[in-house]
Amino acid sequence: MTLPPDLRAPAYGRDNLADVLPGVAAALGVPLDRGDLPADPLGLTSALAGARRVAVLLVDGLGADLLRAHAHLAPTLAGLGQPAGDLSAPCPSTTPVSLATFGTGLPPGSHGVLGFVTAVPGENRTLNHIQWADDPDPVSWQARPTVFQLAEQAGVATTAVGPYAYAGTGLTVAAYRGAAYTGVVGPGDLTAHMLHALRANPRALVYGYLAELDLTGHVRGVDSDSWRAQLALIDRVVEQLVAGLPDDAALLVTADHGMLDVPPASRTDLDDEPDLLEDVRLLAGEPRARYLHVVDGARQDVLDRWRDVLGDRAWVADRDEALATGIFGTVDGGLAARIGDVVALARGSWALVAGRAEPGPSRLAAYHGSLTATELAIPLLCARGSD
Repeated sequence: MTLPPDLRAPAYGRDNLADVLPGVAAALGVPLDRGDLPADPLGLTSALAGARRVAVLLVDGLGADLLRAHAHLAPTLAGLGQPAGDLSAPCPSTTPVSLATFGTGLPPGSHGVLGFVTAVPGENRTLNHIQWADDPDPVSWQARPTVFQLAEQAGVATTAVGPYAYAGTGLTVAAYRGAAYTGVVGPGDLTAHMLHALRANPRALVYGYLAELDLTGHVRGVDSDSWRAQLALIDRVVEQLVAGLPDDAALLVTADHGMLDVPPASRTDLDDEPDLLEDVRLLAGEPRARYLHVVDGARQDVLDRWRDVLGDRAWVADRDEALATGIFGTVDGGLAARIGDVVALARGSWALVAGRAEPGPSRLAAYHGSLTATELAIPLLCARGSD
């Protein structure tokens, strides 16, 4: 089974978010074993040549298509160099998957953070990776070393700067362990702490994460004055970071996914479709990337019903069919059980909401998670200290 033409598999090891930190590590002289994946497919060793201090800013929700459409509101971002063109988010194109992919330099099938919400194999429950504290143990659930750990072992001072509330969470430990985490209270605080960490060490890797653009998009929509105003503020943050770079430093700006508005007419409420939830033991994932864990013996019946009811609103496959497309990369051992028995990825601007079971997420204005070009395309932008 192949993907429909409007969805595409992420190109791991070629132009993916997973390739950013390995390239930075290579530029800083950090040895890294990526198995079958090339060490630096983005050519960052060359693009960052001479830089002994590198900052990477990840702006949640800053899709490449959205940035191009609003370049006039973000002149600093629009004026930065592009060492490798657009990159691709992983699958699903959602924040916890992307952050673990970024931090480990590996596809989701290798690190095991495989969705916004996934089943905990062997237990009749799900794990929301954003609300994750310490159950399951983050080091066991995501057992692969991070690039931050490997950089620290090689003598590079590593710092992660992000919201104060995220310090010590399961996702932070899974994605950033090895880096000293600095919790901040806003974008200005983040800018100051990123620049301080760069200046404090002669050889440094500094990571920063901004959440506000994604949140604004979800709540107000990406075609809103609120989202556009937030983008302009993000551009000011980047302007300040570029202005404060030491001469031997570089800044990369990237994102975790794009996003798109979903009008009311493009929403299928699963709670109003009893045939779709029949024999579904656990409903996981999110509105544009659903995982269905079904009762024993019901996989084919559920698969057939979802295909029949949804038609071209979603690509629906069983787990083996989804794995065969390569959308998760190579999936290690027991990690496959975290993916649903049935996978449904939204097409077009559709979303598969659950108004009663998930009232908050079902009221959002914009979503991401699937494999359309707009959701997958993310920027990789670069500035040097001499700029």
